[in-house]
Amino acid sequence: MSAAFDADALARLFVEARAHHAKLDALPEGARPANADEAYAAQEATLRVLRADIGGWKVGAKSHDGPIQGAPLPADGVHRSGARLSMHAFGKAGLELEVAFKLGRRFEPHSGPYRDDDVIAAIESVHAAIEVVASRFAAWPDVEKPWQLADLQNHGALIVGEGVPYDAAFPFISPAMTFDFQGAPLFKGEPANPAGDPRRLLAWTVNHAVSRGLAVERGTILTAGSYTGLALPATSGTAVGVIEGLPAVELHFA
Repeated sequence: MSAAFDADALARLFVEARAHHAKLDALPEGARPANADEAYAAQEATLRVLRADIGGWKVGAKSHDGPIQGAPLPADGVHRSGARLSMHAFGKAGLELEVAFKLGRRFEPHSGPYRDDDVIAAIESVHAAIEVVASRFAAWPDVEKPWQLADLQNHGALIVGEGVPYDAAFPFISPAMTFDFQGAPLFKGEPANPAGDPRRLLAWTVNHAVSRGLAVERGTILTAGSYTGLALPATSGTAVGVIEGLPAVELHFA
């Protein structure tokens, strides 16, 4: 991390933008993250300024063997299915349908490292989830990648359906699904997560958190990347995601 970067200064800008539903045009010198380490420091500073507990993590990768990145999610931004949210609170917002995992044990700070099998064994349940993707930057998505990562990886909100017990036989690579908004489909083609099997992202997330001194609490939700790409609804309405084998998830955008 460069000595010139001030994670707390950037966090205050993000929190102010969130509070006033404002957008940032640029970042001042000293508050511009240049790499992932600086972005992660800004994420953690943002949660401190918000005085927010971590309710979940979002994690993803652009390819089956590509690098993984993630972000902690404020607990008050993680909602049950049926949530009613104001789309105007987010400005330009996108929707993605994802598979999320709830952990059934706590992982202590500075513990590990954990293997894939260790974390998969801790999965309590599997859920369909809708992520609201939103940015604090006016130019999004044309924004520097470390800036987006610092901004909780463009996180707006997460809506989580009811869960079912983990089953290793579930078709995680390409489950059958539909994703509709006001009855019209939000995506066409075969659903696919660019990371491949999303379970490969879970141990990275836990190890990333605990290595930075953060506990991963029992009941934490890990949402692991979109199967449907990003849809940008233009009006208010209801989004319904149905993933075969999982309870449906529903979001009402007012």
